[in-house]
Amino acid sequence: MATITASAPRPALSGVLRHRAVRKLLVLALVAAVLVPLADARWASGSWPQALTVDLSKPLGGASDWIINNRDSHPLFLYFFGYVSNAVVISVRVVYLTLLAAGWAGVTAAAALVAWRTAGVRLALGTAAAFLTCGLLGMWVPTMQTLALMIVAVLASVLVGVLLGLAAGLSDRMDRALRPVLDTMQVLPAFAYLLPVVLIFGIGVPAAVLATVIYAAPPMARLTSLGLRGADPEVLEAVDSLGATSRQRLLTARIPLARKELLLGLNQTIMMALSMAVIASVIGAGGLGDRVYQALASVDVGAALAAGIPIVLLAVVLDRTTGAAGDRIGQEQRSARPWAYAAVATVAVAVAARLAGALDWPSGWTVGIAGPVNRAVDWMTAHLYSGVPYIGGTADWAGHFTTWVLDPVRAGLQWLPWWSVLLIVAALAWLIGTWRTALTAVLAMAAVGVLGVWKPSLDTLSQVLAAVAVTLVVGFAVGIAAARSDRVERLLRPVLDVFQTMPQFVYLIPVVALFGVGRAPAVAAAVVYALPAVVRITAQGLRQVDPAALESARSLGATSGQQLRQVQLPLARRALLLAVNQGVVLVLAVVIIGGLVGGGALGYDVVFGLAQGDLATGLVAGLAIVCLGLMLDRVTQPTERRVRKGA
Repeated sequence: MATITASAPRPALSGVLRHRAVRKLLVLALVAAVLVPLADARWASGSWPQALTVDLSKPLGGASDWIINNRDSHPLFLYFFGYVSNAVVISVRVVYLTLLAAGWAGVTAAAALVAWRTAGVRLALGTAAAFLTCGLLGMWVPTMQTLALMIVAVLASVLVGVLLGLAAGLSDRMDRALRPVLDTMQVLPAFAYLLPVVLIFGIGVPAAVLATVIYAAPPMARLTSLGLRGADPEVLEAVDSLGATSRQRLLTARIPLARKELLLGLNQTIMMALSMAVIASVIGAGGLGDRVYQALASVDVGAALAAGIPIVLLAVVLDRTTGAAGDRIGQEQRSARPWAYAAVATVAVAVAARLAGALDWPSGWTVGIAGPVNRAVDWMTAHLYSGVPYIGGTADWAGHFTTWVLDPVRAGLQWLPWWSVLLIVAALAWLIGTWRTALTAVLAMAAVGVLGVWKPSLDTLSQVLAAVAVTLVVGFAVGIAAARSDRVERLLRPVLDVFQTMPQFVYLIPVVALFGVGRAPAVAAAVVYALPAVVRITAQGLRQVDPAALESARSLGATSGQQLRQVQLPLARRALLLAVNQGVVLVLAVVIIGGLVGGGALGYDVVFGLAQGDLATGLVAGLAIVCLGLMLDRVTQPTERRVRKGA
């Protein structure tokens, strides 16, 4: 008995040690026990040691000077960037002149006829109403400028995104190699790469198109890869059994099975490209974005909204049309004759308008909304900002959120010794991934300190964590509701379109009017911008769960809540993880906007760098944001192997 009693704890201990997470934490604790005393003795605790920082101001300043001095003479600029710039300018110019030549009647007729042939009479009427509204708001010419630039930018973004997505979806090695590239493209704030883009291409359309492609291509690449990797294995095995080649397998099975993800990627690319319209206006894109930017510079919310509404309408029209076209892929091919009739009708309308001399929108057919909107904003500011009985005003909410959430999180992060932050990052990343995942996350976080922006980065990280938490809680709840109810999904769709396509600068002014200036409105802006993508991807993932699994759960007597918790959420895990990833990167993308409304930290440094032409300050802050995004991605995204095991 004594022997049995003495050996009893051993199986329990060995059982604990069998857990992979426990073994990882023990290894990490042993490594920390060796390295932490050495680091503390050498560099002490507290903030990041000054001895471990690298000053990049001189090399970045030298690079900026070299570009400026050689932009008009070096072969790289003359025979590569010059040709790229000319191709973009010519493409946009051709599209723009074609739209102007068709006139307002021809463009409206063409858009309505395409919508009619794609989705029916209702969408055709809605499309015609959308284009006519752009004219009624006095924004017809700026709308055509933006539409021309967006057509070229979206086509380029889709081409780049599909090629990258195919490479990542068909090869694990390419997926691992492209993942940090896509993270960098999507996380690096637009203002941070606007400066080098402008240095290379100058102010104008080429720089705006390239910036838009960098920002809008990653969602297409990610969702293309997700669709290819999520193809039904049984279908692929059936195709293989028929002796199909790799190319035939891709074209006849994997791509058709990934149609929904491809359409969602196209949708996200269009939305993000249009959301860049205002930011691109800073570097000479013109169009609606320039009108929004000029209006907000004078704090004219009404004029900004008048230019922002056409951007939303364009997004809704393109979203509905492309979605309806994709839904008909694989259905019985229709006769091409109606398309010929539609083309003839469009040409007839355009010719009639030209002969009548009515190409330009009539100046008398405009409606001014700036005055009423500005009066409404003034009323909201006067009645909702403070003094609301019982619940308090929006300024009180912002103050409480800052005091109870943002300040404690920031103080806690900045209080931690630098080495403990790295240990926490390593533990979180290793628990859900591999040692490579943990190493990547730790190196990304350490790079923030090496760049010399440790404290501002922790300030930004506190805002990002708060915004991501709010976004995921609200986004998952709304996405679940949309997935379980067709009516909710239909009601939410136009709201999500508006939230996702309304330029960030447009809703920034109402946010500031309601919440004041500071970190709270910066978080609110980030939540509004990131929420639609999280809701869409969550709803899409839940709706794609195998109906047979749900039917089996129902046959066993599972309630609706049990079906959600035990069947839908586990089977939709891949999509939910993608929603988390997109929530993180989109929140980080709006960090720059937070710098404009008192968010401070890295966002302010990026804005200051662009405004002052300081390449070093802007790029260092932008690179720090990329490092934060890479770290958060690794901490929140399990490896492929662990996803398959359901770990």
